[in-house]
Amino acid sequence: GWKEAINTTIINFNNEKMQITWAARKLFPTENVSFSYTFDEGKRKVWKQCPNYLLDQDYNAGCLFKTEGPTLAISIRNSNGSEEFFSKIFKSDFYIKPDRPKNVTFFWKEDAVTVSCNKPRRAVHCLRLELQYKSKFDKDWQSRISKCCSIGEQGFDPRKCYSFRVRLKRLISDCNVVNYSSDWEAETFWMNGTLLDSCDDDTKPQSNTIIVLIFLLVVLLMILILLILLCKWQRLRKSFMPAIPDPKCIFADLFSDHNGNFQEWINKTDHAMVQTKLENEDPESIIEAESQHEGEKNSDKQGPQEKIFIFSRSDENNDPKAAQIACLMPTSNTIASFAGFQILMNDDMYVMF
Repeated sequence: GWKEAINTTIINFNNEKMQITWAARKLFPTENVSFSYTFDEGKRKVWKQCPNYLLDQDYNAGCLFKTEGPTLAISIRNSNGSEEFFSKIFKSDFYIKPDRPKNVTFFWKEDAVTVSCNKPRRAVHCLRLELQYKSKFDKDWQSRISKCCSIGEQGFDPRKCYSFRVRLKRLISDCNVVNYSSDWEAETFWMNGTLLDSCDDDTKPQSNTIIVLIFLLVVLLMILILLILLCKWQRLRKSFMPAIPDPKCIFADLFSDHNGNFQEWINKTDHAMVQTKLENEDPESIIEAESQHEGEKNSDKQGPQEKIFIFSRSDENNDPKAAQIACLMPTSNTIASFAGFQILMNDDMYVMF
């Protein structure tokens, strides 16, 4: 029953090397078996011992040797070769696993791609070329199979990046008894006919655009913050360091008609200012103003005295001179000097002396 119980795996690598493996630990837990083979037929068989054993925990689990013909006979025996456990004769050509495709080329024309490779030296009719591809938006590979050694496919979007891989398949029933395919050729990445290092490369321009936009937004935000701070600073500067108006702009008649002589200008307008004040004040204020005026006349008789001019905040709207003088004093509780006069301003009135 040993001969029927032993299962072996047979692989003929591109008709160049043979690999025979078996389940050593399961089949022979206490026996380290030996392996022999021959490609000869008939009575002239010459058995050869395995040149290169494959081990499984120090047990012989397989053998690797050179392919020397289409018909192979194998024998598995005990360690000294006196007892045979398994033997088999088969066609080695029916267990061929092809090599990877060589010199794979991609040809792009609009939305069509043609993939080709070099033809193997043997049994080209038994081989098929398999192409698989997918974009970054696809979950699974799309597969196409054609005769060796060229395949074409259409419908590729030039705006997408695609991954491609190819391999050779061995036909079963006609050429193989086992469905063996080659290993996949190295995966390549293409976009609109351009070879890329990876499909991540096509996202870099978008990432760069996002970075540039973020940078511009940050710059604009900084400029806005600076403008706000500048406005705040201007307000603070005006609060602590008020601008001094140019009297030439406010008192045009003072400089054009009186050549800047403030005493002459204020004497000329004295009567008009007092009259305006009397019209706007209550009777008690008028009596007080008249008393003050009489006192000024008496003082004029005695000799030159200091003149004191008082303007209330309400006068600014009715008396243009008072408004002009008020323009010289932009802040409250301030003392200024102009044309030999001292000007005192508080919250309610202006005093010139």
